[in-house]
Amino acid sequence: MTTPTLAELARMFDHSLLQPTLTDADLERGCLLAREWNVASVCIKPYAVRLAAKLLAGSSVQASTVVGFPHGGHLTAVKVFEAERAMDDGATELDMVVNIGKVLSGEWNYVAHDIAAVVEAAHARNAKVKVIFENAYLKDEHKKELCRICGEVRADWVKTSTGYAESGATLEDLKLMREHSPAWVQVKAAGGVRTFQRLMEVRALGVTRVGATATQAILDEARRHLGQ
Repeated sequence: MTTPTLAELARMFDHSLLQPTLTDADLERGCLLAREWNVASVCIKPYAVRLAAKLLAGSSVQASTVVGFPHGGHLTAVKVFEAERAMDDGATELDMVVNIGKVLSGEWNYVAHDIAAVVEAAHARNAKVKVIFENAYLKDEHKKELCRICGEVRADWVKTSTGYAESGATLEDLKLMREHSPAWVQVKAAGGVRTFQRLMEVRALGVTRVGATATQAILDEARRHLGQ
């Protein structure tokens, strides 16, 4: 794998602005930081999507938000409503949480319908969907089946975690998700990518997006290492 440029690494980032304590001023600063670095997207609290879309207008940084966050227990119809409203407000990427309890119960028809409903709503409006598994609560068999379902319903990414469970992205999980997802489904790592070294490790496994709060620190470290 060739050495990436700093700009290429920046385009891997979904700058996460989901912490419950963030104020509107914090969210605005986060959007401006993302715009400065030209990252892939800002993943912001749902109520602030319109603010993000306004601040990011004219840049290539996408406004993204969460659906069914953080436990996935919303009714499917509510998830679809969240997706539609987010797109109305300017979101072009959606990070949806699977119904974790239904996954653990093995109710795969429910899980597949839940994911497909959001994917269909998003794709109808040219938006993209990242499906959050929350791997900390799952066995490998659950992760593999979710990868299969996401491939079938044409989700755009499979994503390890919300960042709010007891653990986030592990190298083992990322290998599993890349191996068991079809080529058209990308892999996003969230939770635990906090250094340049870790970023390069997950990139080597085929990860194309990283959800992070430490975007500034990681990219500053990348700049030092790459000399760019």
